Amino acid sequence: MASITFREVEGSSLKYWLLFGGLGLFVLFGALAWNYMHHHGHVVTGMDNQIVWGLPHVFAVFLIVAASGALNVASIASVFNQKMYKPLAPLSAVLALALMLGGLLVLVLDLGRSDRLIVAMTHFNFKSMFTWNVFLYSGFFGLVGIYLWTMLDRSVAPYSKAAGTAAFIWRLILTTGTGSLFGFLIARELYGTSMLAPMFIIMSFAYGLAVYLMVLAAAYAWTGRALGDAVMLRLKGLLAVFVAAVLYFTVVYHLTSLYFAKMEGVEAFILRDGGIITTLFWVGQILIGCVLPLLILLTALGKQRTWIMVACALIILGGMAQMYVTIIGAQAFPLDMFPGLIEKSSFADGQVHSYAPSVPEFFLGLGGVAIALLATTFGVKVLRLLPATLDDATVAKLEH
Repeated sequence: MASITFREVEGSSLKYWLLFGGLGLFVLFGALAWNYMHHHGHVVTGMDNQIVWGLPHVFAVFLIVAASGALNVASIASVFNQKMYKPLAPLSAVLALALMLGGLLVLVLDLGRSDRLIVAMTHFNFKSMFTWNVFLYSGFFGLVGIYLWTMLDRSVAPYSKAAGTAAFIWRLILTTGTGSLFGFLIARELYGTSMLAPMFIIMSFAYGLAVYLMVLAAAYAWTGRALGDAVMLRLKGLLAVFVAAVLYFTVVYHLTSLYFAKMEGVEAFILRDGGIITTLFWVGQILIGCVLPLLILLTALGKQRTWIMVACALIILGGMAQMYVTIIGAQAFPLDMFPGLIEKSSFADGQVHSYAPSVPEFFLGLGGVAIALLATTFGVKVLRLLPATLDDATVAKLEH
């Protein structure tokens, strides 16, 4: 690390302020959307008594999952002592904190009575996974913040490996907890399986690294600094492994469900009869999120930086589709209130529930994304997160 010089972004260019202002505009739209939903109630959204988690939850869970994965690069640098990744670690930690901030803000603002969050933070039901996640998210901010401190302050640098190891273990526990939010909900047939915990972990690796790669490339391009192909190609190869693992887990997850007769109905709904849900699964989650990125990353196209960015964008879009299918699709399928029996009432028994996201929901979700990017942009500007140069020659010296 002695040959690496970290510098903040000098000066205030027009490009920086345009980016900052554009992101701030989306934050404003998100705030206005929240105010509208808070004032009028959730009746102005597409959510109802059946679909209680809507599009904002899709954005929020994606950001939270990606936050854990964005710490990948820092974890590889400290826990596994890979020297090439060490100059990339500070940006990795800041991006992880920013994504977590954006995701949690969307989650809190979508509660309906955001002012009553203090109740959830002071009254705990330790049999609920939601309660445990309050501690997991708070611990993530604390541990990653300490880890970032050890990377930026030389006086505490000797503790960096210990802090990085603690953050690595904690983020695995956190993503397990996020997956378990759904895995423990046996009332929804598509949930209620322990496979969701490891599945969410590998999803976090893929989504977080895709977001990190796009932010890294953009940061170097906008600040006019050199970023060599060695870094991009190494991270590209790692991303391909993670995407292949996501595809593998998805296939095993649905094959496991298809093995049980009681799951045939919900699997038929997701895989064949679900309309927009089925389309999002096959076209969004599988084709756009997995197959096309793998074709790009594992062929000659993956040697070109532009195509790597295209693959990252496809992975992010596919990840949003996967969250939509997981969160909305599971709620849309009718509840099996009394397994093995037929129930009849006037309250939509056995009916597939429809859901159409409203404009305020969409802008609230985009506001969370904008907050995450805004925090990252500010961090890159004022903190020494980026090496002055990270060309191939510099990387070669680091590895030798």
